[in-house]
Amino acid sequence: MPEITANGITIHYDEYGPADAEPVLLIMGLGAQMILWPMELVEALAGHGFRVIRHDNRDIGLSHKFDGAKAPGVVRHALMRRIGLRPRVPYTLADMAEDSAGVLDGLGIESAHVVGGSMGGMIAQHLAARHPEKVRSLTSIFSTTGNPKLPKSRREAIKALTQRPASLDEDVLVEHGKSVARTIGSPGFPAPEERLEARTRALVQRSVYLQGPVRQMAAIIADGDRSNMLGRIEAPTLVLHGEDDPLIPVAHGHATAAAIPNARIRTIPGWGHDVPLELVERLAEEIARHARAATAAAS
Repeated sequence: MPEITANGITIHYDEYGPADAEPVLLIMGLGAQMILWPMELVEALAGHGFRVIRHDNRDIGLSHKFDGAKAPGVVRHALMRRIGLRPRVPYTLADMAEDSAGVLDGLGIESAHVVGGSMGGMIAQHLAARHPEKVRSLTSIFSTTGNPKLPKSRREAIKALTQRPASLDEDVLVEHGKSVARTIGSPGFPAPEERLEARTRALVQRSVYLQGPVRQMAAIIADGDRSNMLGRIEAPTLVLHGEDDPLIPVAHGHATAAAIPNARIRTIPGWGHDVPLELVERLAEEIARHARAATAAAS
């Protein structure tokens, strides 16, 4: 698999579609390897005529690991933030945005249509605010502004995301991953058991690194409320959000759209915190239409 040295670390990536086509950069979320962007979505976007690039964020998948770097636990970190203290974290979401910028630079791409999901949406927000020249359009998928006054995640979703597997046995890890996926997934579009099994086992066999999500979560908490920063984003922005997302409720999507000048939002009933096969064509069409409109407006 190809890799790039970006922002001083090694980032693994892949790409599909014509090399001379307009690029679309996909940025995944917390503890999520790049292959959680379904190949069906990648192929659909390539079929719309785009060069589609995915990459593993730092500390996950096959990208650089920050072994030994200490991060405060979620509870301690949240308590410190509540009393006005800012604990030190190994890296920030802004650092992760620089990784994505470095991937584009390494591929010789001056600017791209940027699509971020969940934490990847937060990273994409930073990229658009800090490097407006690199972002032709922004699509923020089931993400948030970080405003602490917005509705909280459902308790079962947080528990599923933060609970560690009982062991590192492959079958145990697969069952744990399937349980997480079912808990935060789309009630209106439940994944078939065979597909869920195959996808989760592929993730486990590709990479298991439990320390990375702890540091990534610390980066999220440390980032705080991005609402003011979002007001500086110039890129045409589309917000996509599920109306039945148990992890990041749909109110976060509306807040994101409200914070970014001239942003549009599309919400989908029955959609949770995943990318169901049934929604792939619709999501690809929404992203492609938005990207084409941004290109037309710029020209």
